[in-house]
Amino acid sequence: MTTPITLITGGSRGLGAHMALALARDGHDIVLTYREARAAADAVVTQIQALGRRALALPLDVADASSFAAFATQLRDGLAGWSARHIDGLINNAGAGAHASFAETTPDQFDAMLAIHLKGPFFLTQALLPLLADGARVLNVSSGLARFTIPGYAAYAAMKGAVEVLSRYQAKELAVRGIRVNTLAPGAIATDFGGGAVRDNAELNRFVASVTALGRVGEADDIGGAAAALMRPGAGWITGQRVEASGGMFL
Repeated sequence: MTTPITLITGGSRGLGAHMALALARDGHDIVLTYREARAAADAVVTQIQALGRRALALPLDVADASSFAAFATQLRDGLAGWSARHIDGLINNAGAGAHASFAETTPDQFDAMLAIHLKGPFFLTQALLPLLADGARVLNVSSGLARFTIPGYAAYAAMKGAVEVLSRYQAKELAVRGIRVNTLAPGAIATDFGGGAVRDNAELNRFVASVTALGRVGEADDIGGAAAALMRPGAGWITGQRVEASGGMFL
């Protein structure tokens, strides 16, 4: 049986790194991308290799759609080094936050969220279609904020809502090749995202736990495990769906 190869954007830290490790434990070889944190990306590669899997880190700025053709070529060359021609999974995870009220959100903040969270996954997936194997899995990372509302995240959440619509269209249009596309929507997770507020602010941490059915803040491993589950063969009849991994936040 051929070892599956999965590409994870933003895999040098946080949720992406934990997804990469969870998938490696499930038997995937991993290509992960990073924007600036080469040392952190290399550290994740080393951890994956210690699990007995192959790993490769490639630079990518998901906000720069003009770079995607060159990235596809670099990815193709990297796969050739493994005697492979295709990837079996793509997780569009890379992201950044923008905390501002609706009234105070600037055009620059809005455009940055658009480029990173919607235009990036749209056109990166498009650029990688020739490298996606028939029957591959695509997982687009959204947010619980596309379902519930917390003031200060209008631009970010609007882009994530659009990603969820995009996932359904991709699932419909790519089904002719057997490609499954789903959305994974994490709730509030204790990582360094957004300056680490959920992780480091005790008051905010207690609030999130109080509105979560399972009574605690999510951890990065919770999302890594959810991503791995959706990429398994047994989940092959799931496509076009939004799966929220929030511990039951704001039910």
